[in-house]
Amino acid sequence: MSTPKHRTAKAGRAGFLAIELDGAGWDGTGVGGDTGFASLAGAVLAAESAGFHVATFADAPVPGRANALQRAAYAGPLTRTIALVPEVDTVYTEPFHVSTQLASLDYVSGGRAGWIATAAESPEAAAAVGRGNVTGTALAQEAAASIEVSRRLWDSWEDGAVIRDVATGRYIDVDKLHYVDFDASAGSETPAGFSGPAYSVKGPSIIPRPLQGQLPVLAAASVVGAGQVAADAVDAVFVTAPTPELLAAEIRDVRDRVGASVAVIAELDVVLDSRGQVAAERAAGTESGRARYAGTAAGLADLLELLLAEADGVRLHPASLAAELDELSRLVLPDLRRRGVLRAPVQDGTFRDLLGLTRPASRYAHSSTAAAGN
Repeated sequence: MSTPKHRTAKAGRAGFLAIELDGAGWDGTGVGGDTGFASLAGAVLAAESAGFHVATFADAPVPGRANALQRAAYAGPLTRTIALVPEVDTVYTEPFHVSTQLASLDYVSGGRAGWIATAAESPEAAAAVGRGNVTGTALAQEAAASIEVSRRLWDSWEDGAVIRDVATGRYIDVDKLHYVDFDASAGSETPAGFSGPAYSVKGPSIIPRPLQGQLPVLAAASVVGAGQVAADAVDAVFVTAPTPELLAAEIRDVRDRVGASVAVIAELDVVLDSRGQVAAERAAGTESGRARYAGTAAGLADLLELLLAEADGVRLHPASLAAELDELSRLVLPDLRRRGVLRAPVQDGTFRDLLGLTRPASRYAHSSTAAAGN
């Protein structure tokens, strides 16, 4: 079972903004005319300076491209307040490696890491790792198993397991390390009808428990629910709708379905009037399936105020980082702060703090306590 969550309800609290930095660090020219990792550094620092609370990193199997987790790790030491949340696949990557790499990201970011757990059909990725293509309900089932494995591994080192006892020559307290004993071939470990190949993870992890104890796990709302990824396995969900007008209603529907313990984040494509170009002209011919706003900075602030009254946060997908980020920084975020609907970034805070989540104890802590009492 997943670690129980204790989350502060929204109850009128100011919301947060996330920004997708896909493209920064791997494509052509980015913010300030930089390329490569200089583009990533410029983009993430500009987003943090603007007051964004979260930067997310999309992933895709592009030859020669640093993956999302690598780009987030690069950004970790450069930043101080912004949470860094990469997409990491749950179907074609090993859960043990996923959990340890994400734990490392939590350390290099000072507790500001999260995980967007993705599960998409990809014949190319399947071929690359030499397994059959996964489709349909099996995608969500494998995501659920991967999330559960990762959560167990993060708990497999209790807090205080690293003791560095020079007198006795002990680096760790072995009584605070635990086997996770996950077996994907056992019906009790996975959703009913799990169709993936059998695998098992013994543990413990090779990395101490993350600074946050458990990294926040995020997923698309469409894969969370009965027979898929359980609501108590994730900490936040992304909500999409085809138009801005339908988005607020979808937020309410998803919140009713997943419960108050899960943060709800609305998805919004953004194209702004910028540098003498009209947004409607710049947006012509582009479709993502997400709601899209095209217009002035003031109009976007009005829409975000409405969305943040319903959602815990909104993730913006700018049409162009170089163009939109400048307008967002100069006009939109300052306006939202003046309206009192956007919270201030927290110095030295964690991503769990931003989501209103307490730091959980390791699920295995009771076993070593019981052993010490015998």
